[in-house]
Amino acid sequence: MIIGLLKENEKRVALLPESVATLIGLKAKVIVEKGAGDGAFAFDNDYIKAGAEIETRDNVISKSQLLIKINIPEKEDLAKFKEGQVLLAVLNPYFNVGLIKELATKNITSFSLDVIPRTSRAQAMDILSSMATVAGYKSVLTAANTLPKFFPMFMTAAGTITPAKVLIMGAGVAGLQALATSRKLGAVVEVFDVRAAVKEQVVGLGGKFVDVEGAVDDKAAGGYAVEQTDEFKQRQAQAIHDHAIKSDVIICTAQIPGKKAPILINKSTVDAMKPGSVIIDIAASTGGNCELTKNDETVIHNGVKIIGNSFFAVDMPTDASKMFGKNVINFLKLMITKEGELNLNWEDDIVKGTAVTFNKEIVHERIKSFINQ
Repeated sequence: MIIGLLKENEKRVALLPESVATLIGLKAKVIVEKGAGDGAFAFDNDYIKAGAEIETRDNVISKSQLLIKINIPEKEDLAKFKEGQVLLAVLNPYFNVGLIKELATKNITSFSLDVIPRTSRAQAMDILSSMATVAGYKSVLTAANTLPKFFPMFMTAAGTITPAKVLIMGAGVAGLQALATSRKLGAVVEVFDVRAAVKEQVVGLGGKFVDVEGAVDDKAAGGYAVEQTDEFKQRQAQAIHDHAIKSDVIICTAQIPGKKAPILINKSTVDAMKPGSVIIDIAASTGGNCELTKNDETVIHNGVKIIGNSFFAVDMPTDASKMFGKNVINFLKLMITKEGELNLNWEDDIVKGTAVTFNKEIVHERIKSFINQ
């Protein structure tokens, strides 16, 4: 089997040379687009030493049975894909319906790494958790560099400097990493999440859990947050407002798969916040948790800086690529035979649960239902 690695329109790369060496050890042949790893400080000679061959983008596409990348394929590349090829990428299928339909029409077998089942067995393949770890860490560093005051408490000859107060919206992987990083920097941290099950993790990392009674916690949602009742949303809004206006930093991470991110920080709350406060909205790409968030932009409202950035992982390309590549390798091991050939084992729940298109059809049931609704 020939595996092709394509260059991204960003600094990350789906596989570093160390991951390529692992694939070659599994008897697969790997061809890499020239300059694919430059942004992550992995150069062509490094890939050659790992056993890969360097090719042009067109040659990688035309020669490969399996194509690997991080982001969705560009339109000009998609036109060059061959019937029967396999694509492994982060397709964000709920927000790229047209792409999914086109992949099906072209008879491309596609696997979307962002819909890998949330099971214990699949944890080593969970790219969302890996990238969320980077985002949670980097978001706090960005906040610390932006905030016009210290994070930790200082006892100085000029008096006591009180620690910054951080409010984190959502206690998923990004939120918990943001909590851990904020605590290491000396901030006082509060965390809000509708899932009561995460309270123990929050407290264990040194944060204070903000309780709002009456939340719907659906165990069938695979650990994700779910839509809440209007009554709960009213109590939630008041509780968030009360804590937000006392905070120096708010890190927004709350998202619901396949839906627009919930608005948790209203304009009226931002109006009441202290000038100089900072809001980092990691959920910006799906609308944001703050009403005033603009994706990929920084908005200043009444002295409050609102940074909409869902792609912090791009700013740490080396480790982000390393983590992403290890997730990819663990997934591919489910589909590579001892002879280095591709084996799409539809009996495997992870393979089946990650597949989006196959044999000119959309085969992921939840995505199919979403598209057809």
